[in-house]
Amino acid sequence: MTALAADTEIGTVLFEVTRRIDRDRLVRYAGASGDFNPIHYNDRFAVEVGLGGVIAHGMLTMGLAGAALTDWLGDPADLLGYGVRFTRPVPVPDPGEATLEITARVGAIDDAAPVPTARIDLAVTLEGKAVLGKAQAHVRLH
Repeated sequence: MTALAADTEIGTVLFEVTRRIDRDRLVRYAGASGDFNPIHYNDRFAVEVGLGGVIAHGMLTMGLAGAALTDWLGDPADLLGYGVRFTRPVPVPDPGEATLEITARVGAIDDAAPVPTARIDLAVTLEGKAVLGKAQAHVRLH
């Protein structure tokens, strides 16, 4: 899509997107990641351990937000670092889907560094509640 320009202002919203998670996506992610924890596919088990139902893999949620950013950046090499805190589970209904809302905003700019960078703050929510906390990426400025 676009590289982040050095003259971008702090607070600028870069993009807002949604990503959907359904049970099929959970199965595909489990196969790709090797994470076959039954909380991600077995409602009865998830309820027994106090979750109320099947939840998405935390790393899937993190990955969807990160992929939204790299899609926007256009060049994945511009992503220098990325981290999150998992703050709330993402329940995935059956039938149906969970819809994540992802907003990226410029949080800080360091244009004095040898490689000018920006901190991008990602707000990742489900039904208005944050599911990732301190979701931040460091990206190269152009």
